[in-house]
Amino acid sequence: MKKEYRIIVSGGGTGGHIFPALSIADAIRRKQPNAKILFVGADNRMEMQRVPEAGYEIIGLPIAGFNRKNLFKNFKVLWKIFKSQRMAKKIIKDFAPQAAVGVGGYASGPTLKMAAKMDIPTLIQEQNSYAGVTNKILSKKAKMICVAYEGMERFFPHEKIKLTGNPIRKSLLDMRSNRKEAKLAMGLDVERKCVLIVGGSLGARSINEGIMANIGLIKENKDIQFIWQTGKLYFEEMKERTAAEGKPENLIITDFVSNMANALSAANLVVSRAGAGSISEFALLGKAVILVPSPNVSEDHQTKNAMALVNKNAAIYVADANVKEELVKRAIETVNDDERIASLEKNIEKMGKPNAAEEIAEEVLMLADAYIEKQTRREKENLK
Repeated sequence: MKKEYRIIVSGGGTGGHIFPALSIADAIRRKQPNAKILFVGADNRMEMQRVPEAGYEIIGLPIAGFNRKNLFKNFKVLWKIFKSQRMAKKIIKDFAPQAAVGVGGYASGPTLKMAAKMDIPTLIQEQNSYAGVTNKILSKKAKMICVAYEGMERFFPHEKIKLTGNPIRKSLLDMRSNRKEAKLAMGLDVERKCVLIVGGSLGARSINEGIMANIGLIKENKDIQFIWQTGKLYFEEMKERTAAEGKPENLIITDFVSNMANALSAANLVVSRAGAGSISEFALLGKAVILVPSPNVSEDHQTKNAMALVNKNAAIYVADANVKEELVKRAIETVNDDERIASLEKNIEKMGKPNAAEEIAEEVLMLADAYIEKQTRREKENLK
């Protein structure tokens, strides 16, 4: 008789959690097309839109993260956690999964905690080089922990760890093109080098201000093309300010890069925040990158992500506080240094894990198989 797999995937809050979660779910579906997959996320967060768009069912929990600046506001958070755990228990009981996957973010806490309590095997996927609080707590009861960086024994029991890398958007790999084709597709000059500057879909104020402070330097370096994704929050402001300064002809300003595969293929150098998902994509595509870690993340994990690459000469680091003085200057120096670019590309590519989603999906299905066998044995024993 053919097995009917039922898997819960939980987590979210940001694209950095949602894209890996969807990649894992897609890989499970490729291996087991009839598998039933249910997502559990945080109500009113972006996963409630992105997951259904990808063709999966999702249930939202009224969960919220702790307010570290105002502790008195956490009474409400504690109530939301309690309510979310009760909801998670009912979801698990109704859906009857054979395994539960957590990709990080506070949404995964109640679901995986209740799953483990109800004897459902759990797998957590830690994307960063510095483990988050939720995953550290959940790891005590987890059966398997899939990580993207070496040395994670600092945070998790070593016997549970498997180095898989981070799952990335398969569309990026499928849509890759060579640099010349990508430049032509984006209307760029194929003879001039290209620097792609991204600060996330919403943008990064410090990176944007760093570009604004160096419009003159960009204008002077006409042999380099710059694609600047300001983010939707800052686009109109940056466009107006750049026009007032006299927009350089070698600077393309956009709120959002719709075809990121082409943009990454076209770029000789990328400037980016140091989110785990982005770093994994750069590694798989072998992109030379300058990382500007966000200072506004828990436990400063983006800086730790960046330094894991810098220590292997696989990326360049610019501190957020030094962006105005250093970023554009370093980008110009680096993109003009062919030897440095080649070295960065070679070293970051060594860190790529192209089969991450498939490996994690395999582990999830193995946990589900073990659970099904255990349940079958119990049923047989009860019939005796």
